[in-house]
Amino acid sequence: MPNIKAAEKWVRQSSKRTTQNLDTKTRLKTLFKKAAASQDPEAARLTESQLDKAAKRGVIHPNKAARKKSRLAKAMKTAATTVKPVKSTKAKSKSGSAAKTSKKTASK
Repeated sequence: MPNIKAAEKWVRQSSKRTTQNLDTKTRLKTLFKKAAASQDPEAARLTESQLDKAAKRGVIHPNKAARKKSRLAKAMKTAATTVKPVKSTKAKSKSGSAAKTSKKTASK
């Protein structure tokens, strides 16, 4: 324990800041995971905003915020391309074969 009165206050302040920063970091991790899993653009926008705010306040490094934003954008992009609905090829082949047979009968 410090002997100086001001040093006692520094200990209290640093302890309080450490707790607040840990809470913020934990919340950012949760937001990031939820945004990546939900594929919601609004959630991604909110997460990016929160990362920027944390970097501005010094809770995380600005490069870390940029890296997280980049990875979130990449996750959103890959999820958007993999979720595309697959069209049935059978329906095309049936309609194509029906059109061919009708052309054959019309030409005869």
